Amino acid sequence: MIFSKYIVKFTFVMVFLSVFQVFAQQKVFEGDPDKAFEKARELAFNEQRKQAQDSLLFILTKYPDYHDIRSFLASTYSWDGEYKKARDEFSYILEKDKQRKADWIAAINNELWAEAPFGALEIANDGLKYFPYDGEILYLKASAQEKSNNPEEALQTLQLVLDQNPKDQKAVDYKKKLTNTLSYNAIGIKSSVDIYSETFDPMQYYSLNYSRKTKYGSIIGKMNFSRRFNDNGLQFEIDMYPKITKGLYAYVNLGFSNSYLYPDVRYGAELYKSLPKSFEVSLGFRALKYQTTTTIYTGSVGWYTGNSYWNFRPYLTPGDSGTSKSGVLNYRKYRSDADNYFSVSIGMGFSPEFERFSLGGNEETIIDLQSQKFNFGYYFTSSNKQNAWGTLLGVTHQEISFNPGNYFWIYSIGLNWELKFR
Repeated sequence: MIFSKYIVKFTFVMVFLSVFQVFAQQKVFEGDPDKAFEKARELAFNEQRKQAQDSLLFILTKYPDYHDIRSFLASTYSWDGEYKKARDEFSYILEKDKQRKADWIAAINNELWAEAPFGALEIANDGLKYFPYDGEILYLKASAQEKSNNPEEALQTLQLVLDQNPKDQKAVDYKKKLTNTLSYNAIGIKSSVDIYSETFDPMQYYSLNYSRKTKYGSIIGKMNFSRRFNDNGLQFEIDMYPKITKGLYAYVNLGFSNSYLYPDVRYGAELYKSLPKSFEVSLGFRALKYQTTTTIYTGSVGWYTGNSYWNFRPYLTPGDSGTSKSGVLNYRKYRSDADNYFSVSIGMGFSPEFERFSLGGNEETIIDLQSQKFNFGYYFTSSNKQNAWGTLLGVTHQEISFNPGNYFWIYSIGLNWELKFR
């Protein structure tokens, strides 16, 4: 009997709680929406995003068309990478009120951040129906066109922005970047001189090159000339960087010369692979044919972090007396883009890849030389990005091939110029 009473009481309590829960679930916001909105904003900007979103959703149960609240909710979703939720909220707002320019812009940005450029382009075109020739929406449309592999159309869209406001610096800078991207051709000249502390006269190096970007990758043709050991030499080379698939490309090299200052034939290949966390690795080889063929195995590990880039490249050169090892560590600090930076590199060991000496039958002796080097480079472009200049200063502590154990110093100065054009 007592047990039955407890059962009845327990059942009553459970029914009461169930009813209470139903009412709680049906509860609608009551209060001042403006004050609640302000409090939710404070939470959102103080890293309490989930609580802010819950508050915003609660306010919307009573005021579903308070678009400022829904817009802020959508923005918080977008900040958190919840692009689908943000898309739904922006769609609701713009379906109700198509004159909210800020929400058109936010909706386009949401698609761009979600890496959905075609969706961004569709929203931009819809927004331009209500805000024709609006500079901000046109700018985002250009960005969507570029990201959907239509840089030519993006350039035309940016021109519409500049036609209305030639002093729009953001559009001016973007146009320069796009123009540079669309400059498929380039010619360049490089020159450098090595000054020796003893034994040798200065050695001079010159290179004339032409490069072209294609949808399959870049191709670079070079004509190299050097004056060394009181003699002149000429070499012809071609470099190719074929694209294989996203995140994977190759380097292929082939060169010829009839001068002892260069190898008769040189060739090489390397594969580059992008990895997560902004890393890139590669693996390949170089081959230099003099009287015999010297093969150099190489690779690299690169890391992009912010505006900085680190790269380490080792060289392994097998020989009868063992394997020669050398390596170079390079650091770049970028400024406005990939053509504007300064670099510092340090290297240990000698690699015939740099061709400072003709091997000419002395492969074993020269490859085993000891060497330490330090280089500093500075590279910059003109304001229109069409002209690029660079300078390189370096010093090398090099073992003398015919006097092992003794060293001389080599001081290097290099200059280069490149003109890009469509």
